[in-house]
Amino acid sequence: MVKIRDIELGEFPLLLAPMEDVSDPPFRALCKKHGADLMYTEFISSEGLIRDAIKSRQKLDIFDYEKPIGIQIFGGDEDAMAMSAKIVDATNPDLLDINFGCPVKKVVCKGAGAGVLKDVDLMVRLTKACIRSTSLPVTVKTRLGWDDSMINIMEVAERLQDIGVEALSIHGRTRAQMYKGEADWTRIAEVKNNPRIKIPIFGNGDIDSPEKAVEYKNRYGVDGIMIGRASIGYPWIFNEVKHYMATGEHLALPSIKDRVDAARDHLMMSVKWKGERLGVVEMKRHYTNYFKGIAHFKDYRTKLVTSFDLQEILDMLSYLEENAEEFVFSNPA
Repeated sequence: MVKIRDIELGEFPLLLAPMEDVSDPPFRALCKKHGADLMYTEFISSEGLIRDAIKSRQKLDIFDYEKPIGIQIFGGDEDAMAMSAKIVDATNPDLLDINFGCPVKKVVCKGAGAGVLKDVDLMVRLTKACIRSTSLPVTVKTRLGWDDSMINIMEVAERLQDIGVEALSIHGRTRAQMYKGEADWTRIAEVKNNPRIKIPIFGNGDIDSPEKAVEYKNRYGVDGIMIGRASIGYPWIFNEVKHYMATGEHLALPSIKDRVDAARDHLMMSVKWKGERLGVVEMKRHYTNYFKGIAHFKDYRTKLVTSFDLQEILDMLSYLEENAEEFVFSNPA
């Protein structure tokens, strides 16, 4: 049984990665429904939280059906991180996660996210500030290092564990790689197999199929797997991985009706949470993924992503559902 303090996550948990502009409550609800064991909010700016920025505050929204859930924060200032940890503590998530992995320039330039990988002493101070300011378990998501000449994940893991971090999620790329190239899970395995490391180690990067999840579980010995981009528009991946791990067999692929149901549920939850206009607009990024691989679907996809009218979109989804037999997958394997 994998545990973070008293949070029981099962024998081999599957985690939903925190993804900016993706991992909001409507998306998380679908991933939970389809098998995610532990989820995180989008990362939240510590500076935004303490100045009461509306967008930052909205990201604190969590719901009982999502539990266990972690709220993730980022920042480069100890006082701001400490104050943010206190704010997060008051919202009663299951854990607080710190992002030391985001490679995006606007985050790194502020000395936050993956930018902290260049200064492990600062990383330790920022983490200590959070641990002192919350009663929640504190976990960290990070990368292998800044670049190939500065891969310091072993030092990071040992020092973070020593100050009280209770789990570590490692993306198997450096900051310099961004999301390109292949994730190096051998470095993640080295951390997991270090006899000094006692906390759960979760691997992240390139998991996009049940076969790869099982292969990486067996080859690298991690305590669980974090799935990010492969879940966008495809929340079924969590249960598909679990079924394959248990049986060695594949679940049936989601049908057109399954995809329509998921897209409709996602849309309506987005509208309820964000309001109609914003809910409709922010849902547009998901349609392509929900209906990926369906032959001759371009015209329907175009209508879905260009319409701003909620009823028109709902009517289009109903049409797709009622005429599901007309659509086939271009690559059903």
